[in-house]
Amino acid sequence: MQLDEACLRRLWPRGDSRVPGLIAGIARSSSDVFARYGIATADLAAHAMAQISHECGAGRDVVENMNYTAARMMQVWPSRFPTLASAQPYAGHPRALANKVYNGRMGNRIGSDDGWTFRGRGGAQTTGREGYQRVKQATGLDVIAHPELLIDPVHFLNCAVSDFVNCGCLPYARADDVVGVTRRLNGGTIGLAERKVWLATWKRELAGAAATPAIASPPLAPEMPAAKRSAVASIIAAVIAAFRRA
Repeated sequence: MQLDEACLRRLWPRGDSRVPGLIAGIARSSSDVFARYGIATADLAAHAMAQISHECGAGRDVVENMNYTAARMMQVWPSRFPTLASAQPYAGHPRALANKVYNGRMGNRIGSDDGWTFRGRGGAQTTGREGYQRVKQATGLDVIAHPELLIDPVHFLNCAVSDFVNCGCLPYARADDVVGVTRRLNGGTIGLAERKVWLATWKRELAGAAATPAIASPPLAPEMPAAKRSAVASIIAAVIAAFRRA
């Protein structure tokens, strides 16, 4: 299964805005990546690309933006920020906020910079030291020491699809269960309506590509019988001899 670069540019019109060359890198690597992780049909590829398209904002949001207002923090993390006063110290301080809300879980160490270092990144918005370790084991890329590899155009799709598969999404994708896929990757159903739209879009695009017929060579003309070939040859020879005598 190969992603068409023109199709990806059409669906991700600002896909190169944060990482130059991202779309070309995804398209070039897609055939090898999908084969590596058993994404063998257009529908499976559509499920993977729908989730990736939503998670990274079609290439616009490849690193999690932790720059929240106090009011927004209360909406996203109500148990951690029950009042404006509790949220206000972290407003406009993305690093401090990431460490506050992510440390002590997902493998992140308490009192460390892990929450910031391992914030959401890449096509699947891989989050937490455990998530990064999972990508490292699947791909062989040391994204623990080099988190930036998750958004490198050469490795972007490999990292994202590895997380999609290792989060347990593939069985639900085979069953065409977008809710199940979303729960496995997201941990809930945030953005489900948009993910469904992306899925329908990618199914339509990839089904059209898969249905394009191969161009076949025209059939060969039937071979002329030997007796007929001999008669034709005799006629041609007679015509040539007549021209020579003229």
